[in-house]
Amino acid sequence: MTTADSVPAAALAEPVERVGGGWTSALSLANGAIWVGWYGPLQILLASQAGDFAPGSGMSKETMLAWVTGVGAVVSLAANPLFGALSDRTTSRRGRRTPWIVAGAAGGALSLLLLAGAGGLWTMALGWCLVQLTLNAAFAAVTAAVPDQVPRLQRGSVGGWLGAAQILGVVGGTGLATVAGGVGAGYAACAVFTLVGVLPYVVRYEDLRLAEADRPAWSWRGFAAGFWLSPRRYPDLGWAWLTRFLMNLSNALVLLYLLYYLRDRLHHADPEQGVLILTAVNGLTLLATVVVGGVWSDRAGRRKPFVIWSGVLMAVATAGLATWQTWPGAIVAAALLGVGFGVFTSVDFALMTDVLPTAGDRGKDLGVINVANSLPQVAAPALAAPIVTYLGGYRMLYLVAAVIGLAGAVLVGRIKGVD
Repeated sequence: MTTADSVPAAALAEPVERVGGGWTSALSLANGAIWVGWYGPLQILLASQAGDFAPGSGMSKETMLAWVTGVGAVVSLAANPLFGALSDRTTSRRGRRTPWIVAGAAGGALSLLLLAGAGGLWTMALGWCLVQLTLNAAFAAVTAAVPDQVPRLQRGSVGGWLGAAQILGVVGGTGLATVAGGVGAGYAACAVFTLVGVLPYVVRYEDLRLAEADRPAWSWRGFAAGFWLSPRRYPDLGWAWLTRFLMNLSNALVLLYLLYYLRDRLHHADPEQGVLILTAVNGLTLLATVVVGGVWSDRAGRRKPFVIWSGVLMAVATAGLATWQTWPGAIVAAALLGVGFGVFTSVDFALMTDVLPTAGDRGKDLGVINVANSLPQVAAPALAAPIVTYLGGYRMLYLVAAVIGLAGAVLVGRIKGVD
């Protein structure tokens, strides 16, 4: 726990003192609460509203939902690095990150309530954009707190707990939206959980404060230019970003048409239930490895072997969807993908924090890195549709996804500054 008497300049120092279980638990809860605010709407509530608003609007519910979530994704791509950069420059007495966690969670809760009262397409789109804007402010600050306060050889385990909280947040948000009793009640439940979930961290643990003397001089040109991280100048960061992008693109390609794969290729009797079963299997194996992989990486003092072999395992599982096109094959693939992605999630997070160029820009740089999580969600549909339609169907789609994931695993070896 950081005390109020901490030297302000410590915000830019490399942390050496291990954080306790209480700090990790509180930060993980805050992270999970943010994902509740995202995934209650994404999984259930936005689709329900699109179904209500589409009749008479001139567009299908699928088109309306795609338009709203697409615009929100664009906001998310810009918001995460923006608020990360702003938190880097914050000299509040409450620290660099805490004010943005509080403001982002409070703004997210209010935006969810606004979304609950949406009366049509435009208010629905506005509400969702505000949710993305505000919750990304909180998320950028939460992730930046790790390199601020966690020593390098503890970041794998902390990243594992954050990853577990993320998964539970997705499940929790979906559950709250389902059982609350209507769209309005679902949004209200997600809003309350999002706000309450960050309180243990912001109330109990004080943030590191940035001294005014350490705050960089302000200029619009310098601020904007800072978002470009030259791969030539920072090659390790460039390779790390590319590997995360490729691994996430491969995973997005696997998930995008899973329902259609079960229905049209495997001719599963109940494809919706099949997706639920595969998601549960994947989630269980992911939860089983996300913390273990991070702890193991910390103890070994190495990152790259874990990322490489988890990527190879995911590529093998993805290729299995192309070559073993049966229901048992799909279950095995889902389980192996969960094992691989669990290890990758925690260890890759630690690896990313290890290659950050400067302490003063941790929030901004992690925001830029997080684009590698969001951009594949935009790129996957554009790549998958022509492959399935014109270039060989689902067999070719999963082979391409396997090759992309394997490329990501291999390119990890180009990172020189991390073992």
